[in-house]
Amino acid sequence: MLRRSAVAGLSLAAVMTLAGCVVAPVAPYDGVVYVPVAPPPPRVEYYGPPPLLGSIWIGGYWRWGGQRHEWVPGRWASPRPGYTWREHSWTQDPRGWREQGGGWQRDRGGPPGGGRGWGGRGGRG
Repeated sequence: MLRRSAVAGLSLAAVMTLAGCVVAPVAPYDGVVYVPVAPPPPRVEYYGPPPLLGSIWIGGYWRWGGQRHEWVPGRWASPRPGYTWREHSWTQDPRGWREQGGGWQRDRGGPPGGGRGWGGRGGRG
């Protein structure tokens, strides 16, 4: 009998504790961040030859870390046939500086693989 009342008491305590938990819905994140200050100029990056023939260089960029801009270094990546790498970018509008992350986007014509080839920054090939 004592054991049943202890289990019932613990169950009631657990239910009361969980009843106070509220999960608030969060607005969907669309990948856009507005910042009150402009990012610093891009850093000059020195990169050696690609690790694999055909790799493309994805340049570094400034991202907003909540309190300040933080540099994210560039890296080599394998090209994706039918896609082009879109650079990370910042634009200014009335709400502040808008951060737009980089990513792969489907080609609309052009050579297969797209992206930037070895040795070029900002262009094809």
